[in-house]
Amino acid sequence: MNPLTPVPTMKHAPRRIRHLAIALLPLALLAATLPAAAANLGQILELAKRHDATYAAAREALRAGEEKAEQGRALMRPSVGLTGSVKHVNEHALQRDDRSDYKTSTVALQLTQPIMRQQNVVSRAQGELQARLAAEQFQQAEQDLLLRTARAYFEVLQAQDVLAAIGSQLQAFGEQLAQAKRGFELGSAPITDVNEAQSRHDLTRAQQIAAENDLAVKRRALQRIIQQEVPPLAPLDGAARVQAPPPGELAADVDRALNDSAAVRIARTNQEIAEREAEKQRYGHNPTVDLVLGLNDNRNSGTPGALVRTDARQATIGVEFSLPLYQGGAISSREREAAANLSRAGFELDAARRQSEFEARQAMLGAMSGSALVTALEQALTSGQTQVRSTRRGFELGLRARVDVLNAEQQLFATQRDLAAARYQTLVAALQLKAAANTLGEADLRALDALLKE
Repeated sequence: MNPLTPVPTMKHAPRRIRHLAIALLPLALLAATLPAAAANLGQILELAKRHDATYAAAREALRAGEEKAEQGRALMRPSVGLTGSVKHVNEHALQRDDRSDYKTSTVALQLTQPIMRQQNVVSRAQGELQARLAAEQFQQAEQDLLLRTARAYFEVLQAQDVLAAIGSQLQAFGEQLAQAKRGFELGSAPITDVNEAQSRHDLTRAQQIAAENDLAVKRRALQRIIQQEVPPLAPLDGAARVQAPPPGELAADVDRALNDSAAVRIARTNQEIAEREAEKQRYGHNPTVDLVLGLNDNRNSGTPGALVRTDARQATIGVEFSLPLYQGGAISSREREAAANLSRAGFELDAARRQSEFEARQAMLGAMSGSALVTALEQALTSGQTQVRSTRRGFELGLRARVDVLNAEQQLFATQRDLAAARYQTLVAALQLKAAANTLGEADLRALDALLKE
């Protein structure tokens, strides 16, 4: 744009556009003040993948581990080295009283190609296994991130539900307290009703303070994963049907966890690496053969009359043979160390299988019992609501005491709290089972967004 050209402003715009902009200004200001849409589980997961420090460290560990394969392959390739030196020499022959003062320089280029090195062959295979181990560890870190994010998300929702239930309970007890005080002032209610209502109200207020603190802690836990302030979260739809997967699918995941869980895969790969290490140390007594090519360039320069300048170049090619005979017992010690580590890896694999099966069965029972508990508590909630209505009606007719109303209301709110907890625990248990079976993926978390309110 020409700097002399005037910049268009609202004053230069056509009158119709100015009127339209003025008419839309209040709407724009209103939109700016509206809260942002609630974030669902998939959106929180994206934040976690970008900002979680543990996951970022696992990603870098994967990059480092992938280099192990390349390092193993490098052992089979030729190595080339270049050395050089420059020296100043001052010699004095005492018999002839002869002195020499000169400089010597040497440059040597050497190429070594392994021909027979069994340890290098095993190390190459070991490098491939170490790269695979890094990939398996990263996969475990991915599933851990998915599980941590989902658990933290639902724990925040559960804490919010508990706080909301306590708030409703506090409001109901406040109304009962106000009614009891009015009845006592009018002489239609005893002081014990006031004391009972006051006690329930005060206790609920203390529970509200504890629930507020618990919610703050749960939000901080999620904030640590996404590394920013926790946005409003999409809540679980109250009408959503929370059920465990079919029993056949649960049993299949348990069987799969015994051999395919991330922990079992890692332990199995560690055992294979230990087997290669034991094999490599057994080759410590074997001879090695290398093809060696060399090129040397030697130059000497001296003072006149002291040493004639000489230059020499030398090219060599040959085979080098080496046989370790005795190294103070170090080779045999490394063999025993590798054998012990191999035995340890076998026990660790067995322990990983047992632990994976235990965690899978525990998650399966949690999902199954949680699903049954949700169904039972949903029925209990309906019954509790009916009980509260009938108890209040009985109190109005003089057939029930105020303490009965307080007990019914307290039981109803406890049922609401337990139902919300059971729904979240069922969802998390199903995810834990998938993680134990090494089948948990992003799609599983994004599928749960269908159970959330928009």
